[in-house]
Parts: sequence; structure tokens; C-alpha cells
Amino acid sequence: MTSVHTVRPTDLVALVAYHGHVYPNEAVTRDRMGTRSSPHPLEAALEQWFSFATGRHTWISVKGATLRGLASARKRGTKAAWELDCLIDAAEDDPGVLLSLLDRVAKDAGRAGAEKVFLRTESHSDIAKAAIRCGFSAYLTERLLTAERPQPANQGPDSPLRRWGRSDAYPTYQLYNRWTPEPVRRVEAATFREWLAARERLSPPRGTHQTVIERGGRIVGWLRHAAVGELGRFELVADPAEPRLLDDLIDAALQRLAEQSSVFCLVPEFATGLLGRLEHRGFVEQAEFIVLARRTTRTTRAPELARATPPA
Repeated sequence: MTSVHTVRPTDLVALVAYHGHVYPNEAVTRDRMGTRSSPHPLEAALEQWFSFATGRHTWISVKGATLRGLASARKRGTKAAWELDCLIDAAEDDPGVLLSLLDRVAKDAGRAGAEKVFLRTESHSDIAKAAIRCGFSAYLTERLLTAERPQPANQGPDSPLRRWGRSDAYPTYQLYNRWTPEPVRRVEAATFREWLAARERLSPPRGTHQTVIERGGRIVGWLRHAAVGELGRFELVADPAEPRLLDDLIDAALQRLAEQSSVFCLVPEFATGLLGRLEHRGFVEQAEFIVLARRTTRTTRAPELARATPPA
């Protein structure tokens, strides 16, 4: 009989009983883009006992002493949103194992106060199909672009950038609304609170820097970049009304990551202008991902108020 439960010390033997076969981690997070590093099942299990420090939660599917599957999740921007950072399906003959794991993650996340669970996986993977069967919605396709020591097109961006501050959060959310199509926002972040919760980490803690371009008291460009050893990552958002800002933001990112040998950028499918500019600068596509989300709570329509009719 196969069971799904949070990891216990007695499960450690099952976690390493792979019979010589290593199953891949199907969950991809932004802060590991460009690397194949991901939590090893044994590492994820051990970190479960130190969850106060890592914030990771781990579940395992075991049949007897054999590992059938493993999932681990952590919070995103706030505890209201979780993301799967490790998902291993070792039960090739039983699709129900993966469904049970995903369902357990969503239910336990809801009990812990999370309202939404995110999953990113490679677009050619069968994991996405299983997640959709389990109640996840696929809402976005992304392409990972990379370049070796890319150079900025200009010596300096035409638009000055300043450091991002906490007071910029809501104006940045407004920029996100202008940049992101409504079908994506509806699933990912329909409100400011959901946007704060859904924000992903780009690097280990304190390794990320944010800057903005402001005009007329309104934020029109936002850049986030991080350097981890020889690897650099960045993401950006620009006001669609000012597409030339994309060049300024790209140049600013490349200047700040000039010491990194490899630079990566995850481009959403709707950002065709960004994709074309990066390809023009020598970036090439390395992988394609699909992003899914599942609500742990059911949304309800607010009651509609009607004018009371006075008695005759």
C-alpha cells in the first residue's frame, strides 16, 4: 500500500533507496535558473527538521521501503503563497502517486494559511498534465535565455535608475498591472496582496538588488538582478507605453553583471519586445517552462446589493 505523509526519520532509508537510478527534480524555481542544483531528497528531508530556518515542508510517498515520490515546498514572497521547489516522481507505473503528492501539498498548504501553490516545470514534461488533473491551472509559458559575457549596447542607460525602496512596492505593482496581461494576472496576482505573496526569490537571501526608473512621480521601469559566483540573473518590467525603456533596463542589468561569465533572464511569453532585444544582443534560448498555480481556497462571488423598495 502506498502512503503520502510528511517526512519522518524512519523514511530516510526509503529516500535513498533508488536502486542505482536517480530521478530528476521536476520543479524549477527562479533562484536556481542556470543551474541544475536542487534539493536532494535526503537534503530536503533533513531540512524538514530545521523548517524554522529554511521554511521548507516535505512530503514523501512510500510503498513498503521503496520511495515512490517526493515533494517539498516553501513560501514565496509571503506565507500566503507557496511554491514547489522539489518534485520527484519515482512511480513510473502508478500516476496516482504524483496526483496524491500534489493534492497533499495543496491541502497542507491551505491548512498552514497559504492561499495558493505555484509550480514551474519544463514545458515538455508530463508533470504539467498531472498537475492540471490535480486542479492546477497553467497560466504562463516562459523562456530561459542565456549569454556568455554579454555586453551592453550603450555605455550607460539614457534613463537614470535609483534604488528601489519599500515605498515603491505599490507603484511597482501598478507597473506590473500595465505590463502583464489580464489572464496571467488573474491567476498569478489579481490584487496587491497577492502580488506581494507571489514574488519569487532571485538568489539566496540578501543577494538581490532592485532599481527603478521613475518619471513624473510614476515608476515606469523596474530591474532586479543578482550575482551568484560566475552566474548572473536578472528580470525587468517596463511600461508598455515606453518600449525604449527595455534597452535601458537591459543595459543597466548587463553593466551590473559585467563580472559574471554567464547571464540568464527568464522571459514571459507575452514579452515579445524583451525577447527580441535579448536575442539581438546574443542571448539564446536554453529551456522553456510552463508555470501553474492552484488555489487552496475556493473563491466566491460577493453578494450584489439591490435598492430596497419602500412598502406601498
